[in-house]
Amino acid sequence: MSKPAKKSAPQPPRNATKVPAPKVGLLTDTATLRANARKNIEDGAITSTYGADKEAVIRLLNDALATEYVCVLRYYRHYFMASGMLADAVKAEFLEHAQQEQAHANLLAERIVQLGGEPDLNPDTLTARSHAEYKVGKDLRDMVKEDLIAERIAIDSYREMINYIGDRDTTTKRILESILAQEEEHADEFSDLLDGWIGK
Repeated sequence: MSKPAKKSAPQPPRNATKVPAPKVGLLTDTATLRANARKNIEDGAITSTYGADKEAVIRLLNDALATEYVCVLRYYRHYFMASGMLADAVKAEFLEHAQQEQAHANLLAERIVQLGGEPDLNPDTLTARSHAEYKVGKDLRDMVKEDLIAERIAIDSYREMINYIGDRDTTTKRILESILAQEEEHADEFSDLLDGWIGK
């Protein structure tokens, strides 16, 4: 009686990329992950593997939140007060930026709550905690200049926060990086406006 032929395991195509298996010891085993998830469940999304100083991150985010609200208010003032020959085009920028800064504030406030903190929206302290100033500008060109300065302040402050947090809180870092990218776009737009300004 002849033996049945052995079936060989299917071979991957020769040009297939091999994905290395995770090294044992680098990842937590499933039983430990499950057990850890049951501890301190009142902390919600923040688990024992959170590596940053949570209170320090909440303080940073609240200062960034104050900055965003001051910028929202300044942009809305500029939107309503803009006048002159170029006002219509520039007003659209002011309005769009006000709405984008409000979206940034929402992201920051939501992250503060996820971290177990409270968004500090006390109007009495917003300008004191804000990195950017509330400068109204004396005319349309001056408004654009003040908004460019505020965006440059925001760029540096967000970059510093990102570097401080590093990889200890990757979710907050990604939020700050997305905000930073948009602040850089804002600064670029206002720089272009000033560069091509006609008139005084």
